[in-house]
Amino acid sequence: MNYKISHRAASLSSSLTLAIDSKAKQMKADGLDVVGFGVGEPDFDTPRHIKDAAIKALNEGFTKYTAASGIPELRQAIADKFKRDNGLTYKPSQIIVSCGGKHSCYNVIIATCEEGDEVVIPAPYWLSYPEMVKLAGAKPVIVQTSDKTEFKVTPEQLRAAITPRTRLFILNSPSNPTGSLYSRDEIKALGDICVEKGVLIMSDEIYEKLVYDGAEHVSVASFSKAHYDHTIVVHGFAKAYSMTGWRLGYLAAPEPIAKAIDAIQSHSTSNPTSFAQKGAVEALNGPQDHLKTWLEEYAKRRMFAYQKLNSIPGISCVNAKGAFYLFPNISKLGLNSTDFCAKLLEQEKVAAVPGIAFGTDEYIRISYATSMANLEKGLERIERFAKTLKK
Repeated sequence: MNYKISHRAASLSSSLTLAIDSKAKQMKADGLDVVGFGVGEPDFDTPRHIKDAAIKALNEGFTKYTAASGIPELRQAIADKFKRDNGLTYKPSQIIVSCGGKHSCYNVIIATCEEGDEVVIPAPYWLSYPEMVKLAGAKPVIVQTSDKTEFKVTPEQLRAAITPRTRLFILNSPSNPTGSLYSRDEIKALGDICVEKGVLIMSDEIYEKLVYDGAEHVSVASFSKAHYDHTIVVHGFAKAYSMTGWRLGYLAAPEPIAKAIDAIQSHSTSNPTSFAQKGAVEALNGPQDHLKTWLEEYAKRRMFAYQKLNSIPGISCVNAKGAFYLFPNISKLGLNSTDFCAKLLEQEKVAAVPGIAFGTDEYIRISYATSMANLEKGLERIERFAKTLKK
């Protein structure tokens, strides 16, 4: 039979990060000594008190449908988190709990964009943003940045990219894949332009808690009522609580947008997993002690990897201020990012993600959400590989 695939589905690219992680895991299963720098997933376990809350919910039979946008207890806990951490006031009706941060992003784009709209996305970008925009029938407008500006889009670039068709600007700070973090003044300048031009902002803040060297995360929604009214904040539990497999995310939006997303979710996934939501309540309301320990360990790994990468001839790397990624420049080594990563995996059994997946071909992404032993071994192998390449 000749199966017809929709043009939207046919236009999509598969997730390279998941593909590489899958291949690395298969190689490990085959007995090969593979070092994985690919997937953006904490190597720490979900804290015990969070797991216990979900187990308790299961044991008490909390296994039925909930409201499509999440249980009231969790939506209130999220509203309290925004007030406590960001100085933002949201009613629970403005909060939508979803099946992961990725799901929240998708819901925002589907709810706000349509055929003919444009969405401004700075590159390097998280690889799913443009694909989600395509699924909405809108057009991704990519604005290139580089390590010269720490991968941050400038107000001049944003202003030049906005047209009468621009509906949404996607802001991700701290960033995946670069780890870059916009300062308070930089965030405000970008937000000011969007307010002036009537452009909505999707602010992806899922790495909010993972910042280093005294850096500060600031939400663009916090500067004024106008900024608040133009912003949809997307967030989740995966990174700060190591709950990647729990598939729980959330967003906070102006009431009309939240209402639209509630309707979308009610007809797509319905509610996020019931008992997982009880764990999420405990994540937000319970002890946060694990974060200090995790951040100290991430900071050690980050500095080690940053120094090691910059010691390798032909590789240069700016230091990240957030998340758990570095984005080294490999352009002097004579290979594009896809070939570099393919040969690196084949010859040295190290899995990294090609920069082309994030919209730029001169870099690769390294995740340091792995043990120091793995970092040392993997970076030694990268150094050995780099020395074999044409300079």
